[in-house]
Amino acid sequence: MSSTVFDTDDPHALLEGMRAARMAIGRGKVVCIPTDTHYALVADAFKPAAVAALREVRGMPERAPLAVVVPGIPTLAALAESVPDEVSELVKEFWPGALTVITPAGESLMWDLGDTKGTVALRMPSHRIALELLSETGPLVASGAYPVGGTVASGVAQAQAIFGDSVAVYLDAGDTSTAGEGSTVIDATSLDKPEGKLRVLREGAIPVADIYAVISASRFA
Repeated sequence: MSSTVFDTDDPHALLEGMRAARMAIGRGKVVCIPTDTHYALVADAFKPAAVAALREVRGMPERAPLAVVVPGIPTLAALAESVPDEVSELVKEFWPGALTVITPAGESLMWDLGDTKGTVALRMPSHRIALELLSETGPLVASGAYPVGGTVASGVAQAQAIFGDSVAVYLDAGDTSTAGEGSTVIDATSLDKPEGKLRVLREGAIPVADIYAVISASRFA
């Protein structure tokens, strides 16, 4: 089946696009959505075939770890094994926004996000289209809308030229070339250990200085 592009600035097209995106995700297909950093490919995090399809679309290795985007802060407690105070403070300050936190995953979760070593990378994007879709679908596995080794697609036309019909639905919210860098990634997986500290794995759209303004630099390795 051919993919479809929906202009989310048009109220009717937005309604149709959201419905099409929900249906495609329910069928285990890959969808392209806007976020506050760049366009992303998303799929049902709880369907192994959908997760595998997203990796295949991007050209990722079979067991490459994938992040998860969520609709709200309460979802963090549902997906993480625990939520340390430092993580709570960070998401309270920077969610929705360009902050990804990596925590131990809840043991009861029936999913396989790749070689994550029992962790999960979570982000609540700050984009009305992404949040509206997530509010209806729940958590989605996500990765940048560009092939491995390629450049980030600044708009849906570029993404469609790259991925074609391997992506079922494209939600077009305009050019994101000025949206900024990727998210800042904080590893909180060591906080359950004595003397465990946070680690900055990647400085992205949120400067490390802003992170340290919320959580003292002394709490970082």
